[in-house]
Amino acid sequence: MDVADRAVGHNQVKDDVADRCQKLFQDFLEEFMVEGEVKYLPEVQELIRPERNTLTVSFNDIEKNNQQLATTIQEEYYRVYPSLCLAVRNFARDHCGVPTSKEFYLSVTDVPTRHKVRELTTAKIGTLLRISGQVVRTHPVHPELVSGTFICLDCQSVIKDVEQQFKYTQPTICRNPVCANRSRFMLDVNKSRFVDFQKVRIQETQAELPRGSIPRSVEIILRAEAVEMAQAGDKCDFTGTLIVVPDVSQLNTPGARAETGTRVKAGEGYDSEGLRGLKALGVRELSYRLAFLACSVEATNPQFGGRDLRGDELTAETIKKQMTEQEWQKVYEMSRDKNLYQNLCTSLFPTIHGNDEVKRGVLLMLFGGVPKVTLEQTSLRGDINVCIVGDPSTAKSQFLKAVEQFSPRAVYTSGKASSAAGLTAAVVKDEESHEFVIEAGALMLADNGVCCIDEFDKMDPKDQVAIHEAMEQQTISITKAGVKATLNARTSILAAANPIGGRYDRTKSLKQNITLTAPIMSRFDLFFVLVDECNEVTDYAIARRIVDLHSHGEASVERTYTVEEMQRYLMFARQFKPKISKEAEDFMVDEYRRLRQRDSSGVSKSSWRITVRQLESMIRLSEAMARMYCQDEVQPKHVKEAFRLLNKSIIRVEQPDMNLGTEEEEEQEVDGGGDEILGEDAMETDDTSGAQKTPSEPPSPPKKPIRLTFDEYKTLANLLVLQMRRREAEMDDGDGGMRKGELVTWYLHEIESELESEAEYFEKQTIVEKVIERLIHHDHILVELSKIGLRKRAGDKASTDPLEDKDPILVVHPNYVIDA
Repeated sequence: MDVADRAVGHNQVKDDVADRCQKLFQDFLEEFMVEGEVKYLPEVQELIRPERNTLTVSFNDIEKNNQQLATTIQEEYYRVYPSLCLAVRNFARDHCGVPTSKEFYLSVTDVPTRHKVRELTTAKIGTLLRISGQVVRTHPVHPELVSGTFICLDCQSVIKDVEQQFKYTQPTICRNPVCANRSRFMLDVNKSRFVDFQKVRIQETQAELPRGSIPRSVEIILRAEAVEMAQAGDKCDFTGTLIVVPDVSQLNTPGARAETGTRVKAGEGYDSEGLRGLKALGVRELSYRLAFLACSVEATNPQFGGRDLRGDELTAETIKKQMTEQEWQKVYEMSRDKNLYQNLCTSLFPTIHGNDEVKRGVLLMLFGGVPKVTLEQTSLRGDINVCIVGDPSTAKSQFLKAVEQFSPRAVYTSGKASSAAGLTAAVVKDEESHEFVIEAGALMLADNGVCCIDEFDKMDPKDQVAIHEAMEQQTISITKAGVKATLNARTSILAAANPIGGRYDRTKSLKQNITLTAPIMSRFDLFFVLVDECNEVTDYAIARRIVDLHSHGEASVERTYTVEEMQRYLMFARQFKPKISKEAEDFMVDEYRRLRQRDSSGVSKSSWRITVRQLESMIRLSEAMARMYCQDEVQPKHVKEAFRLLNKSIIRVEQPDMNLGTEEEEEQEVDGGGDEILGEDAMETDDTSGAQKTPSEPPSPPKKPIRLTFDEYKTLANLLVLQMRRREAEMDDGDGGMRKGELVTWYLHEIESELESEAEYFEKQTIVEKVIERLIHHDHILVELSKIGLRKRAGDKASTDPLEDKDPILVVHPNYVIDA
């Protein structure tokens, strides 16, 4: 054995540059002081623990200490890296009692320039680089053989420290001079050195992508403590070097046989010489590929000062420490702003005119509610899902694009071009190891962010089903190809959809206007309907805004706060976890009870049945309001605004015009009558002030059905009910109720000052009679006492059978509650 060691000892070549770097780097670790103390000594002492083996060093510190050493490391990183690790090992052994067999690694951070994936060329091979990208695929952690100890099966000689070059490398020949074994070796696992190894694939982010280009990707090799630092969907900075590795998937192709084996079978000798047509052209270049050997991983958030901590570790204090004094002062001023709600809306969407309710809903979605975990470990989501339904050219996609550009972790996708696997996660086979690995979809990539899905109604139903679980439980479960996994998808979903036929039909309910299933609809907290209506004032304002934008560009955009200020404030405000106060609790319960009663009463039918999910939506929106004002407690005023938004978006959007004609008349009605919209927008909340609106439709022919907007119908119905309740309160003898004719006469007497002609009088009389009929037979608010004979009345003739009363008595249903 000694003979063998001596025989190969003189062949080793000393690398003077690497040795000099090792000495200088060890001197740097010994001498670099901060505030009178050796900076890296406490961190090296931490490496005594068995699970630690990597020392993190800032490149800025190396530059301050020795510029020449920093330049050498940057230009010859791959060459000197083993020597730097040896310097860390020697420094650790000198100052701590670490085991002699333990290996140490170096992690370099704060490299000044950041490169894109597209900029990685062969000129940068071996140099120290920092690249950024989004992680799209992670592989499981494997042990990698770093240095193998082999036993010769012929002479039992032990060959130590055989370096492994990215593949299993045996000794070329036995070191025993009398043994000529070249192929029969056995690995001694106990004496070999292994390190954790993980492969990660990163891809260019959308912001870095040149126009019309396909995103490039590169494989990242992580070792030691860097493994499991990057998860699918993270935007990370990787520091390391570019290396060339054999492309195993290409080596398996028939054209590359010349590279893999030395022996050539008979008849195949020409395959390794010369060019045999285009198929073999360039095969030597194709059997290698670039990979990135990373020594450190840091999560990146370029919108927030270039640095970001893990989302779980963020607190208001750590965010405050990352800000300068001026930035913190601005955040404090924003939190004290009396008009913060409106200012944030206008600053977030400066180029979109109007649609204030949608802006408020999207703003609260960005702040989000507080996620909670029950005692049974059931997760209650805090993310708010918003759906925008509307006519073409109502700025739906503009909302989605604005959110995608503003939010640091947002993914934009189109419904028609997305499959179930593309939205959730796909199981794919790795080219080299042939193992099945999980590749992240849009919802996983948007974890802790926003997923914007355009053309939501164009998705196939089977693909829509895939996001049921992600929208409520916020997880994605996969059981396919032997892979069983539950992945996190803690994301808010902002969806935009077109109605059936392209335009919203006001005569139909929301459910009949869109092709979404009931389970999907109930998972959205807010539904906004944008109807493209002709309004002279609004049209003028929109036209003026668009022309200004085209002619003056950025100069016409007015922002109260800049994008950076809003992002800073949003990140700070999201750290608050507001609790619900007792007054807010009582207010929520009362409002929910009223919503349920209104839903069951039959007058104000909502888009779908009000369920507990709407109550949870109210809680989340209230918490988002409290977060926006940086408060630790949810107040009743926050609940009031949340209830108003919920009322605007879900409860009223679908109310059609009331058709008060008879069934025969309705059958003769032509389609498209819903375009005749009277009065105010049906999306507005009910006006229950008791003031009567003057219907604006002219006298119509007898055969034409009578139409009222829902607001006009509701106002008239409430006016009649209030009068009947007042009459019941005045009647002390318990003989309540009013006759139908008496009620009609009272109403006409109330509005006689507004009537100008006899035709208008008869028209109003017909309308109020039709409304009373609908309240009796359709909405069941009024009860008609039309049968007589059960009770003696003066002047009645004796009769055995009850008779129909021509002018029946009407009473209000005792369970009916007038909407506030």
